[in-house]
Amino acid sequence: MKRTLAALLAVLALTATACGNPLEGGAEGGSTGEIVIGSSDVGESLLLAQIYAGALRNAGAENVIVRPPVGGREVVVKALQDKSLSVVPDYSGNLLRYFDKNTEATRPADVYAELQRKVPDRFAVLDQAPAEDKDVLVVRKELADAGVRTFSDLGARCQDLVFGGPGQWSDRWKEKIKKLYGCEFKEIRTTDTGGPVTVAALRSGEIQVADLFSTSSSIETNGFVPLVDDKQMFPAQNIVPLVAKGTLSERETLALNRLSAVLTTDKLTDLNVEFTSEKRNPSDIAEDFLRENGLAT
Repeated sequence: MKRTLAALLAVLALTATACGNPLEGGAEGGSTGEIVIGSSDVGESLLLAQIYAGALRNAGAENVIVRPPVGGREVVVKALQDKSLSVVPDYSGNLLRYFDKNTEATRPADVYAELQRKVPDRFAVLDQAPAEDKDVLVVRKELADAGVRTFSDLGARCQDLVFGGPGQWSDRWKEKIKKLYGCEFKEIRTTDTGGPVTVAALRSGEIQVADLFSTSSSIETNGFVPLVDDKQMFPAQNIVPLVAKGTLSERETLALNRLSAVLTTDKLTDLNVEFTSEKRNPSDIAEDFLRENGLAT
């Protein structure tokens, strides 16, 4: 779903290790009893891994390791299965689709409930956060002011509009948006996955509709208007910890659930701005976030 951020090298350089005695509760995260936090090779996932690590340490975990990015979901799931990883941040809708490619669930509560049913027994999903980072269609203010505010509004205008987004968009969404909204774009152009090429094309008017991500700072920065997906075409993508069973104690599980409870989409967007635009150290971002939200010791 996502984009690799330029700050990746900063995270690799700041891979954190806290050494000490085995964890209370007998976690099985590795050969020395550590909790090993992984992530995909996506900037937001790497940042969330640092925040998870801080929350666990503040809850008393004494041996927490943040690993460098381990790759895509297939690699991450395999690492959780053999317990070389203990926990990773993920996205509810994409994770559900990974375990059940035929799912039709789209609303947050439905996606999460189905995910809990579909996740294999050797894994667990903890509480999902209110925060989502999902696909969103955006337009320039001029088009929004002309009456295009929802996907349904868009449907009647699609034949006159050029769309820009990731290469897999046609395979995944072309027929879905036609079925739900009667939308057939004049042209579908491959730009990039929610990145600078897509933003530049929308700003210049080369395209009139773009697929970005809901936590992208470029939406507000450029005055783009996100359209309301009034028939829930895009599935919910709430942030959710995926855990290898037996690797976290009850106290540690509660710490991640408390973290998820305070993580909103607006806060996640701000965190991404600090990470990508302000180039802040990700461990400093994590420390500040936990302190500001009452999760620091």
